[in-house]
Amino acid sequence: MTSEEIIDFVAGLDGVLALRPAPGDGTPAIGRGDAFFYYAPDGVVPTSGQPFATVVTKNYPGDEASRLDRPGTFRVNIAAGKEAFVRWAGHSPREPASTEVDPSTSDVVIAHPVYGGAGWLAVVNPGERTGASTRELLRTAHGLARARARHERRAESAT
Repeated sequence: MTSEEIIDFVAGLDGVLALRPAPGDGTPAIGRGDAFFYYAPDGVVPTSGQPFATVVTKNYPGDEASRLDRPGTFRVNIAAGKEAFVRWAGHSPREPASTEVDPSTSDVVIAHPVYGGAGWLAVVNPGERTGASTRELLRTAHGLARARARHERRAESAT
């Protein structure tokens, strides 16, 4: 899978706002080349909350373990929820891993090297082994998105 295939897949899910920072759009320069996905059926970035998934193409300060500075390397980050996290990581988000996986390994679902404690999973260069699982985890994260729950609560209270 390429990063563009993943971006197209997530952007095609119902109610998704895909942000791709670019020069002159007011977003921080560090985000350029990356993609951030929000549940926002109104097309407006939620004022509170985080994206439910991201695709990053470079190292961020304090997040260099995946070695995204290698040519052609990217990482999909997914807030897939506690149940999916436990299934894939083998422990709850707040518990330490019993075995460490090299966070630069390609095509393996791992606890996010920085945000694993918050229940995020990650895949560097999803491929044959993890392509279908990555898409399913992204669908799960889309369904669980906190912004989605807030939007639905507001809609219910308005009726």
